Amino acid sequence: MAPLAALLPSQAVSAPRARVRADELGPRSRYVACAGLEVHVTEWGPAEAPVLVAWHGLARTGRDMDDIAAHLALRWRVVCPDTPGRGLSQWSPDPAADYCLDAYVRTAGALLDALGVAEACWLGTSMGGAIGLVAAAGALRGRIRRLVLNDIGPSLNPAAVERIRAYAGRPPAFATVTELERYFRTVYAPYGALSDAQWRRLAETSVRRLPDGRVTPHYDPAMVQQFVHHPRDYERWDEWDRLDLPVLCLRGEDSDLLLRETAEAMRVRGPRAVVVEIAGCGHAPALNTPEQFAVVERFLTA
Repeated sequence: MAPLAALLPSQAVSAPRARVRADELGPRSRYVACAGLEVHVTEWGPAEAPVLVAWHGLARTGRDMDDIAAHLALRWRVVCPDTPGRGLSQWSPDPAADYCLDAYVRTAGALLDALGVAEACWLGTSMGGAIGLVAAAGALRGRIRRLVLNDIGPSLNPAAVERIRAYAGRPPAFATVTELERYFRTVYAPYGALSDAQWRRLAETSVRRLPDGRVTPHYDPAMVQQFVHHPRDYERWDEWDRLDLPVLCLRGEDSDLLLRETAEAMRVRGPRAVVVEIAGCGHAPALNTPEQFAVVERFLTA
């Protein structure tokens, strides 16, 4: 696996940054009808810039991409959707059918069509990376030009899947947002080092209030039905071996989801990914540090 230092700015070949007006940087919020559901999108960067789709993880929202999107907005139009059932996107009336990778790929294709995007690069954390992998091998083959997978691969450690499913399937409720933030600090500690301001933003962009006045994470608990109705949804070696585009895989050094042997297999078969371990993180790196920005940016502009 490549050390992080091998991809830092001193060795990067940087494309020139375009002059961008402050009002073009974002964030900008919009809602798009996609495959029968309304999808909320946060956009960053100039509308005419090359497009980077930045898709979040299983129980998260597009606002997780704020830090890296703000950094890349000088060069990219960064499109950060909320997956159906998460954040401000519509919840599905048919969870068994709509909460699975194939449905999310259809949503992604409809979103690109609605936004008038012919081709894009893709950055996906966990589930968001799996969506990109399946899309790039199938429905969006040729339209996804480069793929960045953040702590995800074509097979997952079952024990880690059960860990995530256990907390995501039974979201807790708290009297205050402060208590919810404390919960997030515990359950997402593997993200790595976040500042107090970043933890506060994570909480405030991940909260919804229940009818009884308590607060809870901002997603449909039924989204974990994916693991019931589509139990092999994340077994995707066939798709991996069909990929024919450059792939960068970021692996949290202490990740329990993407095992080191899986990442090594990704390096030597299929598209032969560049694999970089991120120190001080488990599942999944928060994409919130200059070093992580530099690795992604160098790959996208190579």
